[in-house]
Amino acid sequence: MACSFFFDAEPVGEHGMPALDACALCAKPLARDCDVFMYRGDTPFCSEDCRHEQMRLDAVCERHAAWRLQRYSSGTTESHRGQRAPRKVSIAS
Repeated sequence: MACSFFFDAEPVGEHGMPALDACALCAKPLARDCDVFMYRGDTPFCSEDCRHEQMRLDAVCERHAAWRLQRYSSGTTESHRGQRAPRKVSIAS
């Protein structure tokens, strides 16, 4: 006899993999008789246009995050040159 754990549906309200009932970008309902365009394994889209738009948005976000990381990394090393490291001081009450 198989364990029922593997056959239980995901509880309502639980976050897991996105449902395949609507486009992840425009929220258009997905019909069972139409193509579904997938991105990053489990994200459904109603059309190639929506999928490509999400890919473009992800690329912009990744470039922005890399720019911020680079800016933060170079900014902290330059701003701390010639300065002492901060010390923690405990205050007795």
